[in-house]
Amino acid sequence: MDKNLFQQAKEALMDMLNMDGEATETDQQATQQAIDAAYQEASPEEQQQLQQLENQLKEKNQLNG
Repeated sequence: MDKNLFQQAKEALMDMLNMDGEATETDQQATQQAIDAAYQEASPEEQQQLQQLENQLKEKNQLNG
């Protein structure tokens, strides 16, 4: 079974968090597109999880950059 959009976006966010600021602009754009697509189909609980991961990524990016 294919992974749903939520799972794909969650994995992309986790990958970005683990890259220690080494993500390319293309990586960042692909992750954002996955997040945007997942929000369209996500349940409220899944949307909350995506938001929390996005916030973690933003905080990490501010520390690294």
